[in-house]
Amino acid sequence: MSPQMNKSRRPKLKLDAQGLLPAIVQDAKTGAVLMLAYMSPESLDRTLRTGSSYFWSRSRRSLWRKGAQSGHTQRVTAAALDCDRDTVLLQVEQKNGACHTGRYSCFFTPITPPADRSASSAASPIILAEPWRPLLDRVWAVVMGRKRRPKRHSYVSGLFAGGRDRILKKITEEAGELVIASKNGRAKEIVAETADLWFHTLVVLGYHDLAPQVVYDELARRFGQPPRAAIKRKKKRHE
Repeated sequence: MSPQMNKSRRPKLKLDAQGLLPAIVQDAKTGAVLMLAYMSPESLDRTLRTGSSYFWSRSRRSLWRKGAQSGHTQRVTAAALDCDRDTVLLQVEQKNGACHTGRYSCFFTPITPPADRSASSAASPIILAEPWRPLLDRVWAVVMGRKRRPKRHSYVSGLFAGGRDRILKKITEEAGELVIASKNGRAKEIVAETADLWFHTLVVLGYHDLAPQVVYDELARRFGQPPRAAIKRKKKRHE
């Protein structure tokens, strides 16, 4: 969807006391929340007109274009207002990290529950996982924790202790079990074996200190390309 919109067709905005709107920026491919910034009507119009994200700096009191200095630009693919028309959602194709620290997202600091949390509130546990991260990232983080701080009875720590060959043997076993499950045509087995294979693939990535994000980036780079291009790249790597 093109973000372009005539000013006359833009819905009426509900601005705050400073004449601004909070803007939530979301990765169009992964759905991850990348950052929060503020937009003036002018910066919103320029964003819709150009397809690049423009915001309003409350400290400098001026417009700024995301990535103008860092090169970490955003191509806006869609824009929407919430039900109260006082918040903007931008879906973007992010180049490199969105955060000024270089991270993929600005939301990387978890909030822990208070130590004196009452027993009654324990029935409704607080989810500590960073909500913008896909589940695979969270599983990978646990895997890396077991690698760096081995636990005596941990299955994952045992795999790392056994070395690369032991991990790769598990990959072969799980791939074979998935093939058999598919041959049998049993959906429940296929799902279970796929989960096992994905899990052990994360262990392989962890062994090589590779985060799932590098795989996401590779898939995103290939997305929409003809299969022949991927085959050519594979041949080149093996030459």
